[in-house]
Amino acid sequence: MKPDLRSTPRNIRIIGVASCAGAPDPGCAEGPDALRHYMAFHDTPLQRVEWDAILRVPLAQQDTPLHAVAALNIRLASEVATVLGAGNFPLVVGGDHSCAIGTWSGVHRVLANKGPLGLIWIDAHMDSHTFATTPSRQIHGMPLACLLGHGDAALTSIDGTEAKLRPEHVCLIGVRSFEAGEAALLHQLGVRVFDMEEIHRRGLTKVFDEALTLVRNGTAGFGVSVDLDALDPEEEPGVGTPVPGGLRCAELAAALRHLRGDPAFVAMEIAEYNPHRDRGHATADAVGALVGAVTLL
Repeated sequence: MKPDLRSTPRNIRIIGVASCAGAPDPGCAEGPDALRHYMAFHDTPLQRVEWDAILRVPLAQQDTPLHAVAALNIRLASEVATVLGAGNFPLVVGGDHSCAIGTWSGVHRVLANKGPLGLIWIDAHMDSHTFATTPSRQIHGMPLACLLGHGDAALTSIDGTEAKLRPEHVCLIGVRSFEAGEAALLHQLGVRVFDMEEIHRRGLTKVFDEALTLVRNGTAGFGVSVDLDALDPEEEPGVGTPVPGGLRCAELAAALRHLRGDPAFVAMEIAEYNPHRDRGHATADAVGALVGAVTLL
């Protein structure tokens, strides 16, 4: 019998994903190792959390980005499902954001018999392209579309052919850079998007409260996926694709703190840390702050 994820005390288990095949800059693949090394010698929340293995693309699957991303996400989905199914809390640390396909496919596997999965996607970008709409053809711009069931079959069929997310249970926070094709898909599906203009107008606290209501309503549990480029690069420059005018880390950490102890909060993901672009470990410290915001589960 699987544990009741809403009542069992949980340990956080970090799953590193050294992924860069989905992005043009390979620096993000070094993110999990760099964070693990940095946290080992600094007093941060990540130092006090147990790391599992850091997953890497199998050598035999590195011939094309599509094969590499698919192979790595198949492994990641299995690892996440194992950790969550054992009653623990998976915290995935990427790597480029294509790792989200595996993270939330694994969570979906565990929750599927209980109900839908809700997801708050915190990102400067929509990540909702398919190969038919993307100008760059980079897979880190596609994971949310794949989880919603749109895109190449090699990615949408990971851990089952059904969509892992329903549009009514998903929302985006922090968006400020996107293309017409992905925006059209999310509009067609009815996915709620809180862009930075709305956040400036209403405040992150009100936006986050509305997002939580959305992802909790009618779901068996929800997760949070944070692309670090959601943060303002003036403060946190160590990201894969920086975009000016983002969220402040302290404000986001304060919003995430409200999730402490919430039994419906079942997994979290932090992606796109690029140590080569960091300054004075500012972005590494931001990762520690975000993890610290949710560590008391």
